[in-house]
Amino acid sequence: MGYAQLVIGPAGSGKSTYCSSLFQHCETTGRTIHIVNLDPAAENFDYPVAIDIRELISLDDVMEEYGLGPNGALMFCMEHLEENLDEWLSEELENYMEDDYLVFDCPGQIELFSHVPALKNFVEHLQRKNFNVCAVYLLDSQFITDVTKFISGCMSSLSAMIQLELPHVNILSKMDLVTRKRDIEDYLTPEPTTLLSELNQRMGPQFQKLNKALIDLVDEYSMVSFVPLDLRKESSIQYVLSQIDNCIQYGEDADVKIKDFDEDEDQD
Repeated sequence: MGYAQLVIGPAGSGKSTYCSSLFQHCETTGRTIHIVNLDPAAENFDYPVAIDIRELISLDDVMEEYGLGPNGALMFCMEHLEENLDEWLSEELENYMEDDYLVFDCPGQIELFSHVPALKNFVEHLQRKNFNVCAVYLLDSQFITDVTKFISGCMSSLSAMIQLELPHVNILSKMDLVTRKRDIEDYLTPEPTTLLSELNQRMGPQFQKLNKALIDLVDEYSMVSFVPLDLRKESSIQYVLSQIDNCIQYGEDADVKIKDFDEDEDQD
């Protein structure tokens, strides 16, 4: 069984920086991970690229050949990837052994993980290849400055959770850039009545029923919660990684194999 993180989130949320820092952290701790680039528009990397979608299709080539803009060309590229899952991707995955850990650095177009099926079909292909997959949703912590933006971020994350149907870890990125961390902490363990009161103050009275429904959705089902990530602190990176590992049961099979090996040895 293989393991995989699908790193998603809006453009500019710090996905590639997260992948780079995660690679460096694992390299320091003696753990091996492989970073896969799924962004056909990416140019520079701060980590070794194990698999690169640009070897299959180039954004610039699509824009030039079909006269598409950047967003249209990117959607074309992802649909082309979807059409080549059984050939190109399967061949690339053959280079990785059982128990390998892949981290997929995805594009930031929100439609890819909200309603377009390309990424969902990509995930299902990984699962057929016996990968345990976790979605890692990054949201810029500087975006969470008031209750309306917090609820918006929750709904965006929830949309991705419903579309991809994966274990999900939501991360507040760029915590090292936040000057008033107390403001952010209020949203890590939010009080529903406080959220509703703030939301009603910011929006017109005609939205009060909608506001209550949104707050109830976030609170009662506990579907969305965020883990803060400060890339300056190794302990913060390790905590986030441990949350993800727990979601995909990384390491549990290794314990079983060690136990089985010891039992066989005792019988000899």
